[in-house]
Amino acid sequence: MRKKITLAAAALALAAGLTACSASADAGTSASPSSSASSSASSSSSSDSRTGTFAGLNDKKVSGTVSISGGTLTLSGFSSDEGPDLHVYLTSGTDEAAVSAGKEIKAVAFDKTDQTFSLSGIDSSSYTDVVIHCDKAKAVFGAATLS
Repeated sequence: MRKKITLAAAALALAAGLTACSASADAGTSASPSSSASSSASSSSSSDSRTGTFAGLNDKKVSGTVSISGGTLTLSGFSSDEGPDLHVYLTSGTDEAAVSAGKEIKAVAFDKTDQTFSLSGIDSSSYTDVVIHCDKAKAVFGAATLS
């Protein structure tokens, strides 16, 4: 009997933890954005070559540079305040509405200075900003305007 109660408690704790991690994705306008590159664009804009410098937003610290070139998004000298669920997005603006309308690229490590992400299947030329967003807290940590 005691073993069943312990197993039930463990299963409940696991379910609660998984629910907390996925709650922010459920509230978005689309089903859980993923790194699968099946966007409406047929191919990435490999001729798009732009850069930007990150600035923190909403009392968060984000620094470093971003470059888009040849279908690749590269973070250099990157650092960010720690967040439980940080992701990099291509957006046209830096608020929550822009993030919801933007394209999630992938999870980003707050403490890894150099990171590279494929933009395969994404037309990056239609976005103006790269945003670091905490999906769990629904908070923009920082952004870089591309030029």
